[in-house]
Formats: sequence, structure tokens, C-alpha cells
Amino acid sequence: MTSEPMAESRSLGALLRVLGGIERLGNRLPHPFWLFVVLSAVLALVSWGLAAAGVSAVNPASGESVVARNLLSVEGVRMMVGDAIDNYTSFPPLGTILVVMLGVAVAERSGLLAAVLRSGVSKVSPKWVTFVLAFTGMVAHVASDAAYVVLIPLGALAFRAVGRSPILGIVVAFVSISAGYDASPLVTPVDAVLSGLTTAAAHTIDPSYVVTPLANYYFSIVSSLVLAAAITLVTERVLARRVEAMPVDPGAPDDDLGSLTLGDGERKGLKAALITLVVLAAAIVAAVLPSGSPLRGEDGGIVQSPLLTSIAIFLGLAFLAAGWAYGKAAGTIGGSRDIPAFMAHGFREMAPILVLFFAIAQFLAYFRWTGLGEILAIHGAGLLRSAGVSGPVVFLGILLVVTVINLVVTSGSAQWALVGPVFVPMLMLLDIPPEYTQALYRIADSCTNAITPMSPYFVMALGFLQRYRRSAGIGTLASMTIPLAFTLLVVWTLLFFAFWALGVPLGPGAPVP
Repeated sequence: MTSEPMAESRSLGALLRVLGGIERLGNRLPHPFWLFVVLSAVLALVSWGLAAAGVSAVNPASGESVVARNLLSVEGVRMMVGDAIDNYTSFPPLGTILVVMLGVAVAERSGLLAAVLRSGVSKVSPKWVTFVLAFTGMVAHVASDAAYVVLIPLGALAFRAVGRSPILGIVVAFVSISAGYDASPLVTPVDAVLSGLTTAAAHTIDPSYVVTPLANYYFSIVSSLVLAAAITLVTERVLARRVEAMPVDPGAPDDDLGSLTLGDGERKGLKAALITLVVLAAAIVAAVLPSGSPLRGEDGGIVQSPLLTSIAIFLGLAFLAAGWAYGKAAGTIGGSRDIPAFMAHGFREMAPILVLFFAIAQFLAYFRWTGLGEILAIHGAGLLRSAGVSGPVVFLGILLVVTVINLVVTSGSAQWALVGPVFVPMLMLLDIPPEYTQALYRIADSCTNAITPMSPYFVMALGFLQRYRRSAGIGTLASMTIPLAFTLLVVWTLLFFAFWALGVPLGPGAPVP
């Protein structure tokens, strides 16, 4: 064995020990629901101590004094009991994600989303198969977690169809979905959840501030293309050579390559869905064009208008209309009764998120009532300002913190609910818009998804990998996902700084610092 392979083996061994430690640590953490219950109890004790000490801060934005309030006081207990239902029903992401998922459920159950993904990777030349699969992974984020189940096996089939290793196809598909999870050329349910949480956090400083699901849309479109290109480059220059030493086991499953080919009904369905979307888009544009349109804002503009602030309605309608058109043409929808049934199925799949949202909503309401989030943001911003710390240094610090947290707490909404109420207002006091803080979070929340053993989809990808190479283990998959994950972290961060330095808006109506 030469010194180079020996060094590589030692490095991989060290990384695997770190991943093993992360897995053991993560397994000791409670479910995110109980994590927020415990955090609420800790918050109550901390608020009691800080209120007794008379901790306060002056909000430089309003000039008002913010005093820590005791959650265990009579007033605090009354708030926790009396406002529990309102805390949940008024939780910003709740209504938004439910409305969007009504339409997404129809698109998913009708077969539209799976057909779109299959059409994206079928009949691709060997030269473009990596980029097309990687970009299809970015598109697949619209299907949320279902993207893993659909695209990973399709990635293996697509690569095998052009005479390449299915192992490489599995890795490309998995990393594209996981490490690039918060980037997509389409508006996804994640956009709805994050924007709702960011809006709630921004209200600490400005109660009228609204962050729409389109707040990072321009950044997300460019990110999806750049990340797909980065995945392609690393795969072809580095991983392809490594996979050459990983032959597929004899007797590996010979899946039906015809499953990549769309049937006549599916092609008709996709055509019908496309026509429906074009007609719907044209109708919305026609409705917005008149200066007195009800879809415009009070000032006649688009930025603060029902079109953008209520974009969830239009997203849900688009998914619903496209899914219905596809299903009728493809024969997967028999009648109008199927639509409510599909929606109900989508809500059943949303049940774990709705349960988690209850715990998060209560914690955030307590955090806001105690004033601790605002106090932390004010003192943190003052400390950074007095130290002369600039935006880029703050950005890198937040990236590091969230990236480390993401190795253990893999729920994106739970993480943002935990750190957003501090980071968003703190950076607002440093004249950094919430849209930029949210974009920064998207980077840190995504890249290490592909390497943490705490992700259930890491285990799923390993299972697909073992279909073709039975001896593959965590180390086999990690050795291929780690170079991709860290490359994406660097490239995506540089892209963010480019947007920041050039003053390019992150999305429609997003402010530029």
C-alpha cells in the first residue's frame, strides 16, 4: 500500500470516528417535540432568574426599554394556559404550509411529481447524466421528503442505463436532495415554513415586517444551478475514479430500465399539467396588470400585495390544478371525489410536523413573551458593534454554529425555530435584513445533511447502495458524500457573499442592504 492510500485511509477512519460520536450524541437527544418541551422548562427557570435580577435592554430601533419577564409568575402562567390554543393556531408557518400541502398532496398522489422526476432523468446522454440528475434533485425538493424515495433508485437506474455505475447515481441523487435541500428552481413547502418562522422572528424588532415564501427565490434559483454544477465537477473529477474500485456485486438486482420511460398516459398527463400551469399563470398575470387590481397593494405595487404576501394560496392552487389536470389525462384521477381523498392523505403525512409545530409554537410564544429573545438580540448586536465585527464575520460565525447543530438536530424547522428568534432580530439591529439571515441559514441547514448518520435518509441511501454492493457500510457512503458536502458548503457560501457584495436582491421585493 502506498503512502497516499494509507493517508486517505487514516483520514477516513478519523472522520468515521467523528461521525460515530455524532451518532451517539444525537441518539441521546430526545425527539424534537420533547426537546422543545424541555427548552420551555429551561426558559421558565432562566426567565425567573433574569427577571429577579432585573435584566433589561433598550431597543435602539424603538427606544423602548425591554425588561425580562418571569414565565413562572401569575401573569406568565395565565399566558401559558390561556393562550395555548391561540399560540398554535396563529403560528405563522402553520396555515401557510397547510394551504400549500393541500395542492402538493394532489400533485403527489396523482403521480405528477414522480412523472416529472422520471422525465428529468430519462433519455439523458452519458455526458450530461450527472448534471441532469443533480439538477433534478434540486427540482425534487418540491416533493419534500418523498424526493428521497423516488429519486435515489431512479438515479441508480439512470446511471446504469448509460453504462455507468449505479453506485455513483445513488450518491449523486442522495447528495443533490440532502446537501442541496434548501435550494430549488421552484418554490417549495420549505420556503413556506422558513418564511413563516422568519416573519415571527422579525416581529421582535418590527411587528409589521413580512418575509414571503419568495424572499430567497432568486438566490434559490441560482443556487440550484451552481450546486448542480459543483456536484457534477466533484463527481466526474474525484468520485468517478473512486467508484471504479467499487464494482457492482455479481447477482445485483437487475431492475427494469423501462421504469425510466414514461407511458403514453403519463406523457399526456404532463402535457395537460403544463398547459394548465401556463393558462393559470397567464390568468394571474392578466389579473395583476390593471392598476386597480385587487391583487396589487394599496400603493398599486406588487411588493406588499396579496399576490406576494398570500403566495401560499397561489402555490397551492398551482399544484392542485396541475395535479388534477395530470390525473385526469393520465387516468390516475377518476372523479372529483378523489381530490379531497388525496388532500386528506397529504394531511395524514403532515401529522408528525403538525405535532412538532404545537411544541415549537408554545416555545416561541413563551420566548417572545419573556422578552429574552429581544434582550439577547440587543446585547448581542451591541457587543458585535462595539467589537467592530463586520457582516461577513458574523455570517461565518452563524454558518459555523448552525452547521454543527445540523449534524445532530436534522429537523430544519426545529433548528430555525431554535436559533432564528435570536439571529434574525440581532442582525436586523446590525442593518442586515431577515431575508439574508434566512438565506444564510438555508446553506448551513443543508450541506451536512449528506454526512450525518442522524439523518434517516442517510441510512436509506446506504440501503439502496447495499443492493449493488453488499459490503458497503457507513464508511463507504461517507467517503463519497463528505467531499461533495464540504465542496457545496464552500461554493454556496461564496455565492451568498457574491449576492451580498454586489447588492443583488435575494428575491422579489427583498430589501438590499
